[in-house]
Amino acid sequence: MLNNLTKTERGLNIAIAGSSGGIGAGFIKQLARSGAPIDHLFSLSRTQPASMPVNGQWLRLDLEDEATVEKAATAIEEVAGQLDLIILATGILHDKELQPEKDWSQLDPEKLSKLFAINTIGPAIFIKHFLPLLPRDGSGILAALSARVGSISDNRIGGWYGYRSSKAALNQLIRTASIELARKRKQAAIIGLHPGTVETDLSAPFRNNRYKRFSPEESAGYLLQVLGSLDRDASGKVFDWQGEIVPE
Repeated sequence: MLNNLTKTERGLNIAIAGSSGGIGAGFIKQLARSGAPIDHLFSLSRTQPASMPVNGQWLRLDLEDEATVEKAATAIEEVAGQLDLIILATGILHDKELQPEKDWSQLDPEKLSKLFAINTIGPAIFIKHFLPLLPRDGSGILAALSARVGSISDNRIGGWYGYRSSKAALNQLIRTASIELARKRKQAAIIGLHPGTVETDLSAPFRNNRYKRFSPEESAGYLLQVLGSLDRDASGKVFDWQGEIVPE
């Protein structure tokens, strides 16, 4: 689908949300040196990046503050009119107080609320304000970072209750939004992306040798290749970094 976007007579308008994180910054770097015709490259995050590409513009966005999401979407519409590619590269697995549950005795309402606020509710609000920026006519795509552990049918080892559930809920949001999007933006798509095991702060405490590991830029590069291979029928699905469909 990304290949179809580059066939437009104008340059692309692209927004990367979560650009201050590892994978989000990886997308910015990959796109900046891709040679793709880009008119506007919007970087969206809570804190301003140290540097931006020549055609880049930073806008503040906090998924836990809907006013900032709406303000960013409005500003982009005023500058660019519409977006051809939107990538939501956000998510939380752990922090100083939050660790994945190993058994049900560790389930905690406040920690579950935080996971859902960032992994599910925030993306839902983002979808609300950013899907309308996809072209009414012509190709466009919104891709949100999900995770293989959000698959219900592929869950064979248990654990990680909150993270699994918040990502499964995100996948359902993507599926549900794809049905409405098909009525309102017939050539546009919304998908989920599983980036693999990436060397970021999110995965640092849980790395092992079972899975191939990537730098953020490598992961972003693979995911851009996946986006380049998709068509409109991909909408509503989740794909891994190899382009394989993640089971529901």
